[in-house]
Amino acid sequence: MPASPSPTRRALSLPSFEPSFWTAKHLAKLDFDQLPCPHVFMAEDVVQLDPTLTLWDIWPVQLDNGDLVELPQGSLWVMLSAPRMADPDERHNMARMRLLLKTCEGWRDCGNLLPDGFSPGSREWSGSTRFDPGTGVVSLWFTAAGRRGQAQPDFEQRLFQAQGKLDLSGALPQVTQWQGLAQTVENQGQLYADLSIHQGVPGQIKGFRDPYWFRDPVDGQGYVLFTASRPPHASTTAYDGVIGLARADDLDGHGPFTLLPPLVDAYGLASELERPHMFVHDGLYYLFWSTQSHIFDPTVARGPTGLYGMVGPSLFGPFEPLNGSGLVLANPPSEPRQAYAWQVLPSLEVVSFIDFWGLKGGDILTDPALKQAQFAGAIAPVSRLRLTGATSSLI
Repeated sequence: MPASPSPTRRALSLPSFEPSFWTAKHLAKLDFDQLPCPHVFMAEDVVQLDPTLTLWDIWPVQLDNGDLVELPQGSLWVMLSAPRMADPDERHNMARMRLLLKTCEGWRDCGNLLPDGFSPGSREWSGSTRFDPGTGVVSLWFTAAGRRGQAQPDFEQRLFQAQGKLDLSGALPQVTQWQGLAQTVENQGQLYADLSIHQGVPGQIKGFRDPYWFRDPVDGQGYVLFTASRPPHASTTAYDGVIGLARADDLDGHGPFTLLPPLVDAYGLASELERPHMFVHDGLYYLFWSTQSHIFDPTVARGPTGLYGMVGPSLFGPFEPLNGSGLVLANPPSEPRQAYAWQVLPSLEVVSFIDFWGLKGGDILTDPALKQAQFAGAIAPVSRLRLTGATSSLI
């Protein structure tokens, strides 16, 4: 693949907008007796693609408009992967992105997405992928966690991007000829917590991760959304999660990005709004993210581990929580840990991974054997949504 020309920075005026807040008053509207829950997963739902691997955080390879890439062989997907270990939490310290092919017969493992030694981090965490059918180029935005070669993994997170070439010449698709590795944006700690300094602690780590590419259909401008935290000078609580935004300085999104203020602010409510993503449906902008029950401030609100979302008239909002509370989909109360990291596709299908299933009231925090036995690390059954204005429902 020929080297890409140096991107031309465009003189763009900065948009003026205020973040939309997700608050305890919103979450208080939840009816815990009527949660939107998929079915309880059973053993037949847990299908291991490779029994030696743990898989989590699934996302599709998408076209620039958000649609899935459909090849003659099937559709392309990416998941985080690690060797299956006794303690499932250790997977985060060994994470690699893995390319998958979904066919009418099932899933096929295509191997690691990036070559060994390519990532600047000690681990590869979640991101997004885009495919250009005209050039065959796969664009990747991802999280480099830690630093390559570090003796002890830490929680520093940086946003990076690279481009490869889709190769369909073999038995399984591959992405080769990777180039253009560059930091997507420099975080100077003014708008978002600088994680080279402020990393948090396990269970309450700060965020600067999960970049998701989005092109605004109104003007064709490209952006990445990401999980982030307020900087220390703008926060007095650990519950300071936000959804950040950065704008591409070139049309392809292969050059530098400019940091913008956050789109959504959960200050005083929640510490993490993970895997944010967006698409336009019936003229409205739907923004989704995943949040776990233990990262809500227990003194002000409680909510289930689930998929949450907001809707607004433009990329910059103002956004209002879906269903009043923001909750779109929750794990069943009887199995509150069964899935995580949901992504809503433009088709309104919802994908995720199976986390801890079949606990039947057991506590993985006090029972290591249960934690090991019931962690799936597998692709979850698909759910489907109906969206009507500021209301969502499970089909």
